[in-house]
Amino acid sequence: IKHQKGAADAKRGVLFTKLSRDLTLAVRDGGGGDPDMNFRLRLVMDKAKAANMPSDSITRAIKRGSGEGGDGSETLEEIIYEGYGPGGVALLVQAATDNRNRTVAEIRKIFERAGGHLSALNSVAWMFKQAGHFVIDACTIDEDDLLLVALDAGAADVGADDGMYEVTTTTTKFAGVREAFDNNGIKCEQAELAMLPASYIKLQGSEAKKCLKLMESLEDHDDVQGVYTNADIDPEEFTEAATG
Repeated sequence: IKHQKGAADAKRGVLFTKLSRDLTLAVRDGGGGDPDMNFRLRLVMDKAKAANMPSDSITRAIKRGSGEGGDGSETLEEIIYEGYGPGGVALLVQAATDNRNRTVAEIRKIFERAGGHLSALNSVAWMFKQAGHFVIDACTIDEDDLLLVALDAGAADVGADDGMYEVTTTTTKFAGVREAFDNNGIKCEQAELAMLPASYIKLQGSEAKKCLKLMESLEDHDDVQGVYTNADIDPEEFTEAATG
């Protein structure tokens, strides 16, 4: 039990560090410390609260971004790494680092251990497009009711998969759809501006497991804020990878 608690505490600490950086960057680069005026900050604050991040830690991160923290938020740099993984799938890795050389060396090593490799700028980015992405538990709302609210607010598409609804929007419509969901009491399991691929590559068996382990290793890295891929992996593969 002690070992399990220690592992959980360590994961929580890594998550809070990532959220803290996200908050700082959202303030520094997204338009100030007022969430009503800075939608990027509002999104990250929602994530932080959902993760039970202490309110004083949230406040400190926001102050850091506005220059009040006094500990050099200007040293943080946002970088996108591009690469290929098992089965030739494409991956985009969003990172925030204060040491570009250290981070790229560590990310390259993670790719190589999984049989993949980092690639040149814009080698895979063209396959992805930023879009609003919402995930909603299908048990919480009827599909017709969701369609009515989402499409009326300007959503581009509503789909259902594995007991969840997925709603996509353009980046310009994202805030309006989010507000419509809030006003109608629609709870989102996930709400973010994500990099979505134009098409997918199906992975199964060992290639699916290798890709999942690669993504997990990348997400566990302290500097990595987000990982996106065009891999299409069945839910059963996730379960087998977790148990195997």
